[in-house]
Amino acid sequence: SAYWWVDDDLEMTMVCHRPEGLDQLEAQTNFSKRELQVLYRGFKNECPSGVVNEETFKQIYSQFFPHGDASTYAHYLFNAFDTAHNGSIKFEDFVTALSILLRGSVREKLQWTFNLYDINRDGYINKEEMTDIVRAIYDMMGKYTYPVLKTDAPKQHVDAFFQKMDKNRDGVVTLDEFILSCQEDENIMKSLQLFENVI
Repeated sequence: SAYWWVDDDLEMTMVCHRPEGLDQLEAQTNFSKRELQVLYRGFKNECPSGVVNEETFKQIYSQFFPHGDASTYAHYLFNAFDTAHNGSIKFEDFVTALSILLRGSVREKLQWTFNLYDINRDGYINKEEMTDIVRAIYDMMGKYTYPVLKTDAPKQHVDAFFQKMDKNRDGVVTLDEFILSCQEDENIMKSLQLFENVI
């Protein structure tokens, strides 16, 4: 996973300045207070202002995908982290999402992934939204990762997924359809887990 300052070694020295509401964050997430302190130190090192805007997010994220273009996927990812829809990600936003992605239940992870794919936030995923996300992932991974793929590969990928997910054939996928499909079909779940690794 491309969490650029999540360190495996959580036995680091304590941070001097604790974020506001550390106890509250501990209660709301699956992280211990010590882990939150380490994460906060890393966050402040990367983002001294305490917030990340989209341009900074794209710059940091693109460093992990030098062979591809990560800007479009980073845009969608940023929007998923920016739950207040105010154009910036605070530590609280980031650590809440991180908690779900790293330590959430399967349902919580799937709900978060659904929200990522629901670009216009209308509560449904349509085929265009799914295609946009999948194409952004292919672009980000680059030609070195997928050297033999044709340009229509993302569309074929989405067509197969969408057909399985859109249970009632109404042209959109609901959260319930999304979760049910992922739990029923191991291949979909595996693909989503591959996609999760780029989150």
